[in-house]
Amino acid sequence: MENPFVIKSYESKELFCDREEELQLMLRNCINNTDMTLISQRRMGKTDLILRLFDELSESQQEIHTIYLDISVSRSIDDFIKLLAEATMKSFQPQTSIGDKLMTFIKSLRPQLSFDNITGDPQLQITYQTAHEKEYTLRSLFEFLDNQDEHIVIAIDEFQQIRDYPEKNMEALLRTYIQQTHHLTFIFCGSKKHLMADIFSNEKDPFYNSTAFVSLDKISEVSYSTFIRKLMNERGRNITDEAIQFILEWTRRHTYYTQQLCHTIYANGSTDITIDDVKQACQQLMKQGEAVFLQYRQMLTDKQWNYLIAVAKEGCVQQITASKFLKRHNIGTPSASRRLAESLCEKGLLNDDITLEATTYSVGDVFLSRWMERL
Repeated sequence: MENPFVIKSYESKELFCDREEELQLMLRNCINNTDMTLISQRRMGKTDLILRLFDELSESQQEIHTIYLDISVSRSIDDFIKLLAEATMKSFQPQTSIGDKLMTFIKSLRPQLSFDNITGDPQLQITYQTAHEKEYTLRSLFEFLDNQDEHIVIAIDEFQQIRDYPEKNMEALLRTYIQQTHHLTFIFCGSKKHLMADIFSNEKDPFYNSTAFVSLDKISEVSYSTFIRKLMNERGRNITDEAIQFILEWTRRHTYYTQQLCHTIYANGSTDITIDDVKQACQQLMKQGEAVFLQYRQMLTDKQWNYLIAVAKEGCVQQITASKFLKRHNIGTPSASRRLAESLCEKGLLNDDITLEATTYSVGDVFLSRWMERL
């Protein structure tokens, strides 16, 4: 029987754990044409939540169309336009009314059009003579979608990537074009929380105060325990309370790592799963990741590597400048600790979770963190 613990991408609502509160909030925002900013740590499940939302919209709000694009690989406005156009073509097939109009519009851009040999997805190559042509094309694409008089939800994943574009006016352009639409709802998603927060909450930036915020935290222990037991039992597997508790504690209820561990436990084939089976799967995952973990060692300075180990051994650190933390791990001065934390956050190896009370630092990759605890 197929492994029910999905680790690649969203498959169905039956294999999706909880997020009911966030889902209902996002549904209401979509129905009421309210733009949203969705922020979470990496691999906390934001992309799957968007696809779960789109699945729900297709069932309960069939008049609402959806477009999803991930711009993490984009490097310029050219790439952004290409990804948006390709995602739009994928959402509206040629045999539909909008699809036929879209193909006519796309052809007016005089692109080189091809199709991926494996997925069959459309691929575009558009040539521009000037920067003005690029801006005009982007505006025209938004205008085309808005003029269909159909409600369309557009989710742009890893939106903070636009900060790296050479076109420094990209935020202002997008905000201007989006403000002029009436039938489009936007979901801006990102995993670099400090950048996303700056884009949408800095009063000096074009997107300031323009969206409703949705933040993803960990799924509750009760919900995840029920979910794990249900999927196991439905497929003839028994699992002890102790085993489930260990899974959730060891993965810190971080969505991707919990799914990955459960996926491995299920794949190992035991029908009566105990804490020993869970620990065996933990060992397997750390062993599998060791080659990548050692590559991190080559990328970092000795001080950065030792600092990462220090945070891993602590689990999480609220006061990175506290003398107790500095002395225990021989880090040095408070300013040195701040610099190391900042550099590792920039590399995506440390998470910094900001609350009203404090900023908490932890190693982003839970498996790496568990592996480092043993060093």
